Amino acid sequence: MTSPEYRARFGFDIAFANGGGMHGDGFRLDLPSPDLDAEAIGALLIRHLGLALVESVVLHRLEIVAEQHRGSRGVEATTPAPARRIVDLSHSIHAGLVTYPGLPAPEITPFLTREDSRAKYAPGTEFAMDVITMIGNTGTYIDSPFHRYVDGGDLSSLPLEKLVDLPAEVFHLTDAWSSDRRGIGSATLADRDLRGAAVLLHTGWDRLFGTPEYGRGAPFLTGAGAQALADAGVALVGIDSLNIDDTESGGERPAHSILLAAGIPVVEHLANLGSLPARGARFTAAPPAVAGFGTFPVRAHAIV
Repeated sequence: MTSPEYRARFGFDIAFANGGGMHGDGFRLDLPSPDLDAEAIGALLIRHLGLALVESVVLHRLEIVAEQHRGSRGVEATTPAPARRIVDLSHSIHAGLVTYPGLPAPEITPFLTREDSRAKYAPGTEFAMDVITMIGNTGTYIDSPFHRYVDGGDLSSLPLEKLVDLPAEVFHLTDAWSSDRRGIGSATLADRDLRGAAVLLHTGWDRLFGTPEYGRGAPFLTGAGAQALADAGVALVGIDSLNIDDTESGGERPAHSILLAAGIPVVEHLANLGSLPARGARFTAAPPAVAGFGTFPVRAHAIV
């Protein structure tokens, strides 16, 4: 079990020693512990915003709530770190699984049954050998550049440095999008140094995986958001939604096009991202090295 996390909700007025000021309403800030007073929270606010020459900070309607951290800058937890744990971020694959509406479900059939194997091996020894027939876009899977571009690198060309033991930057966005504002834009992703990281977009859409509702109205990454991540030099991008792109806007796929052109693998249909901290986890999602193939399932996981 993970320790509870806390955030402060407040309005603020900041005055600068050299003139001018800032005002904010409904601001939220990660807290390292729930027992901080207004002065300490004001200092965290200044550090998070990267401000200089601050003369005074006044907080209004301060409230401390138990809520998952979102990655506020300059906030380090003071409580002891929990024991190392491994979080499975993948959906299980089974016969008949519908991952993406309109794509075929996997079929699993026996090649050698346990009963038949008994005639081939010593008494008391038996094996099962099965055949799975499935499209690469099944379960939690990774897209290589070859998925989008005929001359792009295939699964066998993906460097392990972009797939294994990556620093995970998790954006907890369950309350940052809505049915009429589904796109995740560049401004939402602008407050961190993301170079070399696995950027994981936690939308909460995975709760609908395997249901008809999963295929409609899903959140996605905008083209501008994808370009910002490519410019930031990220190693990999993942999302717990139907697709990294908006599948209801026609045939254009700007996020795929931008990220894969930059050699940035994309992992779709992730699960359990809400179990990860905003920072500090290590992410892995490595597919088999299949030549001439663009997409394949992964057992994505994170070490916290």
